[in-house]
Amino acid sequence: MDKYRRYYGVMIFGAAVIILLFGMFKLIAPKVTEMNDLKADIEKKQKELSSQRNKLQIVQKKIKKIKDSIITSQKKIYSPLEADLGNETLFFTLYNDIVEMLHSNSIKIKSISYVYNPETDAFVKFGKDIYFVCDVNMELVSNYVNLGKLIQDIYQYPYYIKINELDVKPYQKDKRILLSTLSLRLYAHTAPEEEDTTTTQSAAPLKGAETSLPQ
Repeated sequence: MDKYRRYYGVMIFGAAVIILLFGMFKLIAPKVTEMNDLKADIEKKQKELSSQRNKLQIVQKKIKKIKDSIITSQKKIYSPLEADLGNETLFFTLYNDIVEMLHSNSIKIKSISYVYNPETDAFVKFGKDIYFVCDVNMELVSNYVNLGKLIQDIYQYPYYIKINELDVKPYQKDKRILLSTLSLRLYAHTAPEEEDTTTTQSAAPLKGAETSLPQ
């Protein structure tokens, strides 16, 4: 026994080291697992974010293509059925159609406001007695697919509507949801169009009446 007594200290030290290492492993192992889980979750979120960014870029390219098509398209300017209508009544059909487009595509309206006859518009400058112009400014909540469908509906709409601005941002808490700022410019004749071409030909030309649709 005496010859092993000198090894007691070494054995006790070794046991203490083993216990200490085991205790450290029990403490560190959950942290390592947690870190690995967190890393995997971050990588998953990064992949989801990258996917959403790609979808957003696709939508933005599609929107730009459609906007360019709208700019170059030849569409009629809306004419009322009756004369001597006020601003709100004059644009009622266009307003109603836009709201219907939003509802049919399940897009929520956070806010909406109107500006009549913006001074910078060429039709307001040169033909305010013949044309009414109205900007409809909206804040919308949608997803990528429904927003794309809305822009497509605007493109297919028979009357000319100009897209002044379209700013799209993903919702921070859910990247699948879009918060959009959409400004549309509506055009309408102040009175029903004359069907008698001889009257139109004999009338004095209006400065700016031959202006192409605003770009």
